[in-house]
Amino acid sequence: MTGTNQIQRLQTNARMSHVVIAAGIVYLSGQVADTPNAPIKQQVKEALSRIDTLLGSAGVDNTRLLTANVWLSDALYFEEFNRVWEAWVPDYHAPTRATVQALLMGNGYDVEIAVTALAR
Repeated sequence: MTGTNQIQRLQTNARMSHVVIAAGIVYLSGQVADTPNAPIKQQVKEALSRIDTLLGSAGVDNTRLLTANVWLSDALYFEEFNRVWEAWVPDYHAPTRATVQALLMGNGYDVEIAVTALAR
């Protein structure tokens, strides 16, 4: 991709793109687990695995994270989410982050995570 005004979209369908790269930033759509109704720890790990895959498709990894937005279906999941998150984020590479409690759009999902990263 050349030029600063170019936009690249990956894994695009009629509703959305899972990855958009523009102006040196990689934007990921919100990611949920592969297994709805799974325990929160499993859901977080699966969502983060999906993020790893999408970041890889854009040629970056989680050391390039800039921001993260996290939605939890219940505030009671906050501490367990943080344990999995902190094990996933490389030391000294934590992005800015906002975490809120929200009603998620899919039944059985307790976490959704959207991140941005700096492109290479």
